[in-house]
Amino acid sequence: MTKILVVYSGGLDSFTLVNEAIRSENEILTLSFDYGQKHRKELSFVERFCLKESIEYKIVDVSSIKELFQGSSITDEIDIPKGHYEDDSMKSTVVPNRNMILISLALGYAVTKEVEEVWFGAHAGDHAIYPDCRPEFVEKMDAVAKIANYSPIAVKAPYISMSKSEILAIGLEMKLDYSLTWTCYEGKDLACGECGACHERLESFAANNAIDPLEYL
Repeated sequence: MTKILVVYSGGLDSFTLVNEAIRSENEILTLSFDYGQKHRKELSFVERFCLKESIEYKIVDVSSIKELFQGSSITDEIDIPKGHYEDDSMKSTVVPNRNMILISLALGYAVTKEVEEVWFGAHAGDHAIYPDCRPEFVEKMDAVAKIANYSPIAVKAPYISMSKSEILAIGLEMKLDYSLTWTCYEGKDLACGECGACHERLESFAANNAIDPLEYL
């Protein structure tokens, strides 16, 4: 049995990943971060699911780090861009070095919890916009994680070559309840349906001939 730490945002991808980890019959725990994101509402979905499934989880407030970042619409007082995920405007949603910082924190936690693998939900749809979701980033983080501590830890992104619609297909096959996830970057009472994250989510449900259980404005 392998001990696995899943970096769990509360979104569709990491929710599917957590559920796959659970079904692997390994020992699972999760770690989530409040890094000052406007859509921190996603963290309430993390807590709700983990309590429901009796999964060991930790949500850490590292929101003060957003003082180091400038120009991201995710953490700054800048409007979240509307439109498709691949539009150049979506580059404003990049949070500098986010995954390297958060995965590094996850690795430190993994050492203290004697975890062997850290999983996160980067996927192929992120490659164009987010450099820290590309295969070469995962490969380098995995290499560093194996030499940074006395105990080598593997960093894995099981969905790195898959689209969001392919990930959703896995979850639908498992009959997962996607009302337990949050995707919208706005983080308001209802999903906006207009930001890139909402577009990609809705397109993924359409591609699978399925209905998104979330309510939209």
